[in-house]
Amino acid sequence: MSDGGQPGVTVAAPSPVMQLPRLSSSRGRWIIVATALGSGMVFLDGSVVNVALPKIQATFAAPLSTLQWIISAYALFLAALLLVGGALGDAYGRKKAFISGLTLFTLSSIACGLAPTANLLIAARAVQGVGGALLVPGSLAMIKATIAGEDSAKAIGLWAGMSGATTALGPLVGGYFVGAISWRLIFFINVPLAIVTIYATWRHVPETRDQRASPNLDWLGAAVTVIGLGGVTFGLIQGPGSGWTSGLVLTSLIVGGVALVAFPFIELRATNPMVPLGLFRSSNFTGSNLATIGVYFSFNGAFLFLVLKLQQVQGYSPLEAGAALLPITVMLLLLSQRAGGLMNRFGARLMMTAGSCVIAVGFVFFALMGADPSYWKELLPVILFFALGMVIFITPLTATVMGAVPADSVGVASGINNAVSRVAGLLAVAILGVVVVSQFESSLSRRVSQDGLPAKARAALASGATRLARDPIPVGLSQPAKQQVEAAIRGAYVNGFRWAMGTCAVLCFLSAAACVTMIKRE
Repeated sequence: MSDGGQPGVTVAAPSPVMQLPRLSSSRGRWIIVATALGSGMVFLDGSVVNVALPKIQATFAAPLSTLQWIISAYALFLAALLLVGGALGDAYGRKKAFISGLTLFTLSSIACGLAPTANLLIAARAVQGVGGALLVPGSLAMIKATIAGEDSAKAIGLWAGMSGATTALGPLVGGYFVGAISWRLIFFINVPLAIVTIYATWRHVPETRDQRASPNLDWLGAAVTVIGLGGVTFGLIQGPGSGWTSGLVLTSLIVGGVALVAFPFIELRATNPMVPLGLFRSSNFTGSNLATIGVYFSFNGAFLFLVLKLQQVQGYSPLEAGAALLPITVMLLLLSQRAGGLMNRFGARLMMTAGSCVIAVGFVFFALMGADPSYWKELLPVILFFALGMVIFITPLTATVMGAVPADSVGVASGINNAVSRVAGLLAVAILGVVVVSQFESSLSRRVSQDGLPAKARAALASGATRLARDPIPVGLSQPAKQQVEAAIRGAYVNGFRWAMGTCAVLCFLSAAACVTMIKRE
């Protein structure tokens, strides 16, 4: 599945003395295997962990904030360091950076699987994000630099297909392991994949670098990005539980906000900026990235809470929850090429606008669903409708980003758009968490007050409200009272879920507005 534009970096032509392999050669095939498996591991972890979150929550008796950090720690460092990871490969060797990232990613995956506490799991996930920031841009850059030019486009298509297949299979395989054995096994899946990838890379991928790349990287910009995104994310995640007037929450929000405001000024003064701000002079580039924020914010944030709803409210197993969302990835894999043909006919602006609107309407349909909708009659049609909107939106998005900048900036522009999509997903988990928790708490309080529960039981439910649908049932209640409480918890979660879906719908309509007003007609 596309991630808001293929990750990339500026790639210099390899040395003329190096004979580049053809895609059909043994070496060319090994290069595709290595790069697709490497990037596929990153995409796999991005999709499979969501399915495992309810089981992880049960293991650690964790509140929602812990689940948010399990996702956000990974997304934070991946998003903030993605462009630096590509620049490191350009300057010091793409093969070297790729293997370093792969090694770091694999060791941290093992640490995730062995983590005895939620805090250690979160720390290991952060290290995974650092490894992923080296893997993702390096995989595509190695293909561009090592496959013969006439085969390069085919190789990238094959890489995208194999990476997409990994993403599609992830929730199914992970869902099976989570339900049949343990959630810890989903992290150990990376070990055999890494062994094959390291062998293929070390043996068959030649080292390349960009001779024009400067070794003076924008470390200050990267550090400010981590501080800014990390501070804002921390404040938003911890706010509902610790209180918005907490000194730690307020400090993190202020520090994070100041860092994000300072970031563009730092980039303007940087010798080799991580984000060349001149690219945003293009209305098409700016409009595409604004649209990316709304759509990918909604996609990443909403489906976290949809997976929780499927398992904790509707009673789906992890495997069933993973399979339920599989049609989205399948449609993206099967129809993206067809969407490219339609773009030539209707233009990028119309398709991106229409796609954003279809996605928004899909979220409206999600919001209108009850606590236990039929999968075949209600949920699946909406999932397919939503997937159609993503198909219509993604292909012209990538083409517009690439076409909005000079040819020598295509890689950087693509990498920026990829980072923007990941930052949007990071913020979505934090912001929608605030929306869902606040609505869940208020709805639950209102429902249990109407049920006439004892004050002690109401206080116990309120103290566990940050666990959402896993809010423990107070002890000592009669069976009818327990059933009332269970119904109240389910209803409160559905209420919070509806607010989240409504927020996503509004943002996607705003993305459509950005497309209409900023993307120029071809």
